[in-house]
Amino acid sequence: MIFDDLNFLTLAIFAPILVLVGILGFIIPPDKSPTSGAAPYNIFHITFGVIGALIVLINHPSAIKAFNIGFGLIDLYQAIASHLGLFPKHIFKWTRVDDILHIVIGIALVVIGVFAD
Repeated sequence: MIFDDLNFLTLAIFAPILVLVGILGFIIPPDKSPTSGAAPYNIFHITFGVIGALIVLINHPSAIKAFNIGFGLIDLYQAIASHLGLFPKHIFKWTRVDDILHIVIGIALVVIGVFAD
């Protein structure tokens, strides 16, 4: 199925990007980064990137679909939490760029996940 393959491909690309973003968050000085450089936020990215990569390695379609939908919903929550000042805004210290990325990536992951069989 094309959408099952798209779920797999999406997570296979997205998981390493999450890990890379988390690592770069520790390397790039916060004043030079358009996104949050908060350590808890970097750890969040690395942790979920590793979880996503492990799910790709086991290649279980329903787990891949669940990760994409779940992480997409988490991204959308982060955009809302940032706007409304909800937890964990004070810990993650999101920027406007983070908010835009959360909306775009969140919608994309949910749509891809939902349309898988």
